[in-house]
Amino acid sequence: MHSAFVARAKPAVPIWFVSSANWRQVRRSLGKRWEGYLDAVGFEPKPGRFLLLPGGKGVGGAVLGIEAPEAKFKDRFLPGILAELLPAGTYRFANTPHDPRIATLAFALGCYRFRRYRADKAKVVCLVTPDGVDGAELTRIVEAVTLARDLVNTPANDMGPDELETAARDLAKRHGAGVRTIEGEKLLGANYPLIHAVGRAAARAPRLIDVTWGDPACPKVTVVGKGVCFDTGGLNIKPETNMRLMKKDMGGAATALALAHMLMARASRVK
Repeated sequence: MHSAFVARAKPAVPIWFVSSANWRQVRRSLGKRWEGYLDAVGFEPKPGRFLLLPGGKGVGGAVLGIEAPEAKFKDRFLPGILAELLPAGTYRFANTPHDPRIATLAFALGCYRFRRYRADKAKVVCLVTPDGVDGAELTRIVEAVTLARDLVNTPANDMGPDELETAARDLAKRHGAGVRTIEGEKLLGANYPLIHAVGRAAARAPRLIDVTWGDPACPKVTVVGKGVCFDTGGLNIKPETNMRLMKKDMGGAATALALAHMLMARASRVK
């Protein structure tokens, strides 16, 4: 499973999700010592409000405000902020958030760090997977999102067409998929003139990267993702503030590869 997930752990620091609907009940359950502390700091059970509760040897618990059950909008991904707010340690949900599965997923996604260019000195924050939540399934999703984020966050000097093709081939090799590429002038002969036109002026040749996987006898589903590794806007007409974001222009291809990983990894587990 993902490093943010723990199947079982004792002890684990409890996290309470509170709103105007359950605040009084949760407060009473915490006991007089913590009740007095909550009053002293003036904590209010509003969405996004967070508070660490002192324990005998460090953190004794945590409280996170969420929307009341009757609220029209509920941010089910709000628990993702816990990964940043909590100190290092192992935690568990002491009561039920709006959606335990999404809350667990959000927690793991909140642990993401881009580590390609510097040593990892991040704190280790783990969550005991709640009962009924499939940690293996969520791990596949988090791995896929991490793949997409890493590809998008890599600057264009290290993420050109060659490197994007390498990422696709690495993923294909992991899942036993096939890969073919149509590169440079061959795009014209294969009737892909627009891909050729967009990338022909670059020093790194444009290409179509085609990953195939699955039973050929089954219905075919094609996922297409735009993979322009750096878009200057033609004759470099974009302002410099926008140029900083252009490395993200291959996010469509990154997302397609992430989805491919989710599907192939899930099928492998079913087998």
